Amino acid sequence: MSPSTSTETDIYHPSLYETAMPWERYARLRADDPVHRHAEPGGPGFWAVMRHADIQHVSRHPEVFSSHAGGVMVPDASEEQLSRNRLMMLFQDPPEHTATRAVVNRGFTPRMIGKLEEHIRQICHELVDAALARDSVDFIADIAAPLPLYVICELLGAPAEDRERIFAWSNAMIGADDPDFATQDTAPIFELLAYASALGARRREEPRDDIVSKLVAPAEDGSSMDDLALGVFVVLLAVAGNETTRNAASGGLQAFFDHPDQWRRLLEDRSLLRTLPDEVIRWVSPVITMRRTTLTETELGGRTIPAGEKVVLYYPSGNRDTAVFPDADVFDIGRDPNPHVGFGGGGPHFCLGAHLARMEVRVLFEVLAERTPGIAPAGTARRLRSNFVNSIKEMPVRLRL
Repeated sequence: MSPSTSTETDIYHPSLYETAMPWERYARLRADDPVHRHAEPGGPGFWAVMRHADIQHVSRHPEVFSSHAGGVMVPDASEEQLSRNRLMMLFQDPPEHTATRAVVNRGFTPRMIGKLEEHIRQICHELVDAALARDSVDFIADIAAPLPLYVICELLGAPAEDRERIFAWSNAMIGADDPDFATQDTAPIFELLAYASALGARRREEPRDDIVSKLVAPAEDGSSMDDLALGVFVVLLAVAGNETTRNAASGGLQAFFDHPDQWRRLLEDRSLLRTLPDEVIRWVSPVITMRRTTLTETELGGRTIPAGEKVVLYYPSGNRDTAVFPDADVFDIGRDPNPHVGFGGGGPHFCLGAHLARMEVRVLFEVLAERTPGIAPAGTARRLRSNFVNSIKEMPVRLRL
């Protein structure tokens, strides 16, 4: 089937996302054409998956819908790029993915993540302290972006003076479609790979209580990460762990600006911090799409999809599916249960850092409610031009009434 997409049903072009998410188009497609062929400029086209149940089905059946075969990004990559990317868990299928995740899990134990909470709270207070000392504050540059970056540096055991370099590499890798960040230079990826390899070498010589030390240390069966695999993991962490939390934090604050009744609820009832992170992540959907490739002919949503086809999951659409979420277009920080697909639709690729991301969002809004109850917009927010991540790149705020 040849892909054919009108300007009214296009949900792929990055310019669509520069001003707002195309929620009305998502809703129309969920209702009328939930699994459909979509045109792809410069490519063969793909099957867009819009409903929550179908997103979950694809996510939980890697034997049919592969992350390895064509990667997880919509545009086709060269074999050289795919070969490098397949060192990341994100681009692997079981059983290889299972083995890699078992190694990485050594650094994401409940103890390792749990001990970060007070450090995260301290970081939030320090960022708010610095912001309160200034008249003009960009919530992205001054709070939302540094928070996950500093937490990642803490996880890696990276020194404080390296934070800005890691941040710049992350921006360059994620913002390819945005004129403020776009670059054809592949140097940031290789610079971060080299940085991680050097960090791993140091931790082999002088282990510390950080994730890199645990990954490069031999396990009981003798397995450990080599320099290249460690470098690729750090690239993934710098992008996925940094960008998604930043986007959830900034998108969450924008949601509170747009729904001040929910901010007043939080100020009056801090017990809502328990359910707040999942509603923020559902509402924002920090990652817009992930791709799979069919290994065999299959049926999905009443459509027959041949083998070798791109299947693209639209998480924001799934998170507004009225078949799953009553009042799906209502921002409700007390929503419970909240089976969103903001961390993926389940299955082997469910986000490894979900617990950490929830903690960062929870602690950040706890501190903002305590320290800056009068926080308000001080100008127009600017969105990232991207069809991959739902991101705000500039957000002027005032912290006092």
